[in-house]
Amino acid sequence: MSVADVIAIDGPAASGKSTLAKKLAEYLQYLFFDTGVMYRAVTWMALKRGVEILDETAITAVAEEIQIDVQPPSVSDGRLNDVFVDDVDVTWEIRQSDVEANVSVVSAYAGVRLAMTEQQRRIGNRKRVVMVGRDIGTIVMPNAGLKIYLDASVEERARRRYLECIERGDDVEFSEILDSMKERDRIDSTRQIAPLKPADDAIVIQSEDLDADQVFKEALSLLNGSSS
Repeated sequence: MSVADVIAIDGPAASGKSTLAKKLAEYLQYLFFDTGVMYRAVTWMALKRGVEILDETAITAVAEEIQIDVQPPSVSDGRLNDVFVDDVDVTWEIRQSDVEANVSVVSAYAGVRLAMTEQQRRIGNRKRVVMVGRDIGTIVMPNAGLKIYLDASVEERARRRYLECIERGDDVEFSEILDSMKERDRIDSTRQIAPLKPADDAIVIQSEDLDADQVFKEALSLLNGSSS
């Protein structure tokens, strides 16, 4: 019996993609690859170089110049994988607040997405990987053995994100998170390059009324169905 060697998990923000992917990767002993780290890496390098974030041409040039790699974690410090930019470990640097504040703008640039698609595909083609993003099944790895699109209402997703923030002790308003998530959904679903949508052959899982374990069990049943 063989299992899909590339699993694509797409969906909007806070739909539970990363949680599901981490569980599947651990279960299968695959690489967990959240492709969002690549856009963070580009943003980090642009900020480091002092490149204007609103200069799409300059940001695209950064994306085209740097080499990004993602590997299994080599250090037991809470990381889910190692992220390298030009052979330098930037796993935690790309989580800084200034990167967080600018990555949405960078990730919407067409040239950046094209450059990152090639790099994501290079890593995906190594196989034994669970890839998370918004265009994995449609653009990056259209031949993935299993494609899952995880979804939930924007209100439910905003509620989840709000609770996460409260648990961390952040001072946030639910209405602000909801408005921000609606805007992110609008940007993701209307961009010209690789808009957010399920692949034609993706299995859609509505996680609205499911907890993480229930979503995992449903995904496992799909995984078994993809085996032969």
